[in-house]
Amino acid sequence: MVNINKEDKRVPMIKIVYFDEDSASDYLDISAGGKVTAKSEDVKKRVKETRGKADVDISAKFNWVPFWRASGNLGGGVEASAASEKVLSKTLSNTILTDYLDKADSDPCVVKLRNLRVTAPEGSIAFMKMFTPYMVILKMEDIPFDFTRLDEALADAKGYYELLGEGVDENIDGAKCVLRFNLKAFRNSYGLADLGRMHLVFHGILVGKTCERSLTMQNEMSGDESNDPPKAAEILDGTSLQEDELLNVFDVLLAGVEYDG
Repeated sequence: MVNINKEDKRVPMIKIVYFDEDSASDYLDISAGGKVTAKSEDVKKRVKETRGKADVDISAKFNWVPFWRASGNLGGGVEASAASEKVLSKTLSNTILTDYLDKADSDPCVVKLRNLRVTAPEGSIAFMKMFTPYMVILKMEDIPFDFTRLDEALADAKGYYELLGEGVDENIDGAKCVLRFNLKAFRNSYGLADLGRMHLVFHGILVGKTCERSLTMQNEMSGDESNDPPKAAEILDGTSLQEDELLNVFDVLLAGVEYDG
């Protein structure tokens, strides 16, 4: 087992690295049961109040313009409207985030995973996706394909990318699980490659099980989790059994840095 805190006391979150807003929104709707309408009305009310304030502030910003710049500011209304929509979008996002944290804090169905070393298994699609953006800047005339197209293809190939989480706590050293991430849910310009360099807590929903060898691109594309048959030596020393051990798969809703003071 990985380090799961079921008696989790509230620890302040000081940095959000990843937040799957759509999944969190669905989670809130499901959790609310018959209170969905009331909840939606409450959110709309808070957003309306914030948007009203934003409209006033933004209008004030764009209205006092020197007369010599007035002719060049005909698009001010459009710019103000766009700024207002940006504020509204951020308010909605922050409202969902706040409501999610309040609800998930005491929900045992949302597993808090800590003390994990997160890596992309070599040969996996996630492993390739981490490096293709850097390959784009390289000029390799001898390579018969376009790295830009490859990066785009990998981005479109999967909805979620799997990373391997391995426990580094002294009590659970070596325990593993699979964490699935939606590339579109990263915040503040973070990406897959940043996760291995940070000390994070992951909020996950257990969605299934898989074996580690199934994460390679070859096995994923073939749909065969045991594409490479175990060798005789592996069977004798028990390594093949260890590799084929089923690991818990978690869809990650949120990843962030907690206050450690």
